[in-house]
Amino acid sequence: MNTIRIGIIGCGKIAYFHADAINNLTNCKLVAACNHTEHKLKKFCDKYKINGYLTPKEMIEKEHLDAVTICTPHPTHAAIAIECAKLHCHILVEKPLATTVAECDAMIKAAKDNNVLLGTLVQRRNYLPCKRIKDTIDAGKIGKPILAQVTMLGWRSEEYYKSDPWRGTWSGEGGGVLVSQASHQIDLVNWYMGEIESIYGLSANFNHPYIEVEDSAVAVIKYKNGGLATLLASNSQNPALYGKVHIFGSNGSAVGVQTDGGQMFIAGVSEIEEPPVTDIWQVQGNEKNLDELIKEDSDFFNSVNKMIYFHQKHIENFVNAILGTEALCADGEAGRATVEVCEAIYTITKKPDHIWHSKDHIAL
Repeated sequence: MNTIRIGIIGCGKIAYFHADAINNLTNCKLVAACNHTEHKLKKFCDKYKINGYLTPKEMIEKEHLDAVTICTPHPTHAAIAIECAKLHCHILVEKPLATTVAECDAMIKAAKDNNVLLGTLVQRRNYLPCKRIKDTIDAGKIGKPILAQVTMLGWRSEEYYKSDPWRGTWSGEGGGVLVSQASHQIDLVNWYMGEIESIYGLSANFNHPYIEVEDSAVAVIKYKNGGLATLLASNSQNPALYGKVHIFGSNGSAVGVQTDGGQMFIAGVSEIEEPPVTDIWQVQGNEKNLDELIKEDSDFFNSVNKMIYFHQKHIENFVNAILGTEALCADGEAGRATVEVCEAIYTITKKPDHIWHSKDHIAL
């Protein structure tokens, strides 16, 4: 088997998750990192005993890289990914893929034009209950997915937003609770329900006057299969972390996952407190005991390194896709769908009598 040579771009908190995950794999090797400031770069490279660079181009060319993972602030993702694609390097981008649909389209085109893979890292797809739901839907056991509920409620403090200068700003983060916290749940509901037809939603900032972006949002999404979903997300609910995705089928079945619980998780600061578990399971002909599923989910989650394992599985899939042995779990189109939901809500908030239609990506 070939060993894929990987570099990491951006040496903030999440980059350490990527590095530890890559170092646990046998089909790839972490050889370098890139950051625009030398202090973070040196600290990171010293820890992992790898070479450091100040620009992606220099790193890719000197290290003969096959792939990169991008761990920089959201608004920088697109320009970096396009540059890497033009250097014929495969790209895995931390969520969200970008901050606008236009940026996503440019990234997807650059990857296609240069015959490289573009993936988005949404590790909750690897949670056992999330995979169980996807497998059940794909097997047709709930009929057609016709209704969905997405909830992501939690709290972000003023200290959190001040922990990095880019947090809570349009230029640095590209949005608030939608892009930074609820994007995982948005990704899951799109994964389960299919392609988006139209979106209506609104966002607001209720009690975080020291940030520019939204702390709360609601939306209704219509999918091309005729299904409907509701979305409720907020960083204004304290104390709580309450993330759920529930799917209802045309044959009366219902499946669901609590993706997040306990206190708010902050990368590099805190750990995940509660395991993701199945919280609804009514499948005709396959009505497993919910308590048994919860135990199975919890036992598995607690048997692995919960802070690294799910990133590891996602990066392993990305590497295997490069090697041609697996299909890419979450490609650029998957990442684009999440961004489409976020951008639609931001756009409609400015023009609340409009509906975002996926056909042409403009408010109609």
